Amino acid sequence: MRRVVTVHDCEGTAGVAFDGDPPHVTTRRTGVTRTVLWSTDATPATFSARDRGALPVAPTAPAGGSVFHIVELPPADPAGAAADEHGVLAEMGLPPLPGRRPPRHPLMHATQSLDYAIVLEGECDMLLDDVDVHLRAGDAIVQQGTNHAWVNRGNRPCRIAFVMIDATGAPVVPE
Repeated sequence: MRRVVTVHDCEGTAGVAFDGDPPHVTTRRTGVTRTVLWSTDATPATFSARDRGALPVAPTAPAGGSVFHIVELPPADPAGAAADEHGVLAEMGLPPLPGRRPPRHPLMHATQSLDYAIVLEGECDMLLDDVDVHLRAGDAIVQQGTNHAWVNRGNRPCRIAFVMIDATGAPVVPE
């Protein structure tokens, strides 16, 4: 994957600071690969010539900030050998959020963030507390801190781009 990051030089001319492979890629034991492209630690964000894609970032947005990453989901293990819920949360670096319903799948988790996501290629299912939503390339998701899991029940990898923004408050209930 190629990542291009722009900056202005000291004379105000637009240019390229970074052009190439993103420096921060991790693969979990479930086979899920996460490529961090950029992160911020404040909103509004400040421009930076420092490679903010090289910084270690939790799987959710930093407090007051954001993270832009691509997740690649391999086809799910049909034997269900992914892991137990606590092992998955620990590997992701996420604490269980209090007051949430018990997970119905070992990959269920929640982040305290507003997430914008676009399925780039492939297909997967987004599992919520009581429903599965089948997603295809081109589908967009706005996730507001909900319990969820991403499961690829197909036979090809699925890539999803995420922009996660730190959020506060309790989950929203429709009026």
